Amino acid sequence: MQALLEVRELVKQYREIRAVDGITLRIERGSCVGLLGPNGAGKTTTVEMIEGITTPSSGEILFKGAPIDEEFRQCAGIMFQNTALQEFITVSEILTLFQRFYQRTRPLDELIERCALHDFLTRDVQKLSGGQRQRLLLAVALINDPEILFLDEPTTGLDPQARRNFWQLIDDIKAEQKTIVLTTHYMEEAYQLCDEIAILDRGRIIAQGSPEQLLQAHFKNSVITLPLKQVPETLHHLPGVILQRRNSQLEIHSGNLNSSMRSLLDLGVSLEQMQVRSPTLEDLFLELTGHELRA
Repeated sequence: MQALLEVRELVKQYREIRAVDGITLRIERGSCVGLLGPNGAGKTTTVEMIEGITTPSSGEILFKGAPIDEEFRQCAGIMFQNTALQEFITVSEILTLFQRFYQRTRPLDELIERCALHDFLTRDVQKLSGGQRQRLLLAVALINDPEILFLDEPTTGLDPQARRNFWQLIDDIKAEQKTIVLTTHYMEEAYQLCDEIAILDRGRIIAQGSPEQLLQAHFKNSVITLPLKQVPETLHHLPGVILQRRNSQLEIHSGNLNSSMRSLLDLGVSLEQMQVRSPTLEDLFLELTGHELRA
């Protein structure tokens, strides 16, 4: 079955730096694909080449089996990480302006309802809050009723409530069987929204699959978390586990939870502030790259 979008051996070279190093990716119609990685991993450069903003050094980008062309530009919606909007213009005027750029558009009333813009339609775009601005930019990206939507770190800088409201908007778009390409620094966001994830590091895809597949493939253990201040030195030599420090916590990655808890009790460790959880996508990222995702 032909993928909606296919990337083959994509490379971007900047003098001595290879920002993207042979990425191959299939994006199926109706899926939400997340690109994850630390700053400088090549996420944004990859997306900009797919969007046609940056020219690849080599490789192929195919939309419906053909090289990207004017049809692709009319069918794609883009929400950039940073978008400069004209000053002294209202939200309503911005929507009308962008509507004129496309041959096919969605009714503005529908977009205003979908993105909850009613309360600030007459406000200058420079006076919007972070969440309001992101909802406006999403509406702009949806104006041409796109087949494929690119979202580059759409919730960076938003407070938790605004971020979750934005996730609901994306879930509503997914329900319309729109294809979405998402870059994000937030692990919970990727787990919540993405059907498939590609983790990038140093310009290459180092792991790919659904969130559940990736976690099952790389982890068979549980994570015990304890405050460092109550951990004795002898614990740093506990056999059969992986120990990691994270801020003021010690994380114990154990394949045998009962055995590890018995060992902790034998060492006289208080379990009052102990937490036990399953590994997360952030744990996977650390396992694969050794970097904090938002370092």
